[in-house]
Amino acid sequence: MSRVGKNPVVLPSGVTADVKDQDVKVKGPKGEMTLVVHPKVEVKLDGGNITVSPREAGDREARALWATMQRRISNMVIGVKDGYTKSLEIQGVGYRCALQGKELVLQLGFSHEVRYAIPEGITVTVEKQTSIKIDGISKEEVGQVAAEIRGYKPPEPYKGKGIRYVGEYVLHKEGKKK
Repeated sequence: MSRVGKNPVVLPSGVTADVKDQDVKVKGPKGEMTLVVHPKVEVKLDGGNITVSPREAGDREARALWATMQRRISNMVIGVKDGYTKSLEIQGVGYRCALQGKELVLQLGFSHEVRYAIPEGITVTVEKQTSIKIDGISKEEVGQVAAEIRGYKPPEPYKGKGIRYVGEYVLHKEGKKK
């Protein structure tokens, strides 16, 4: 029995849901999202709650997908109500970023500047030259964009230079001894 999957997804005020067969559509003040639920999982709309259950209780794959689909629907509800945010910070001498239209321009110590095209549905703001804020309604897309930007120059363990999440701790190694 899944402890996560058995909990119903409660729809807060201002959020509406529509369930047709395996399609779940959630609308809120920030936008609209849809999800096609796996065929081995059953979805029902009961008033202000969305319940998810496996079609066959003995099926191992259905039990594994049960909680995953419940959590994805829950993330959709939170996304259309409040949205998701990830913050990145750039550390290093001469490392900085700027927005140019729909592109994020990063100077990370390479011989060239790195240009990242911002996908649809994601808003990127640059508060300072060394801080980036990524907003959107999809938790998956916000996390993917943050990981791609961080992937250009992850923090290195000797001086800590690079792009890191705000609050991320980088374990420093001891350098060469003379």
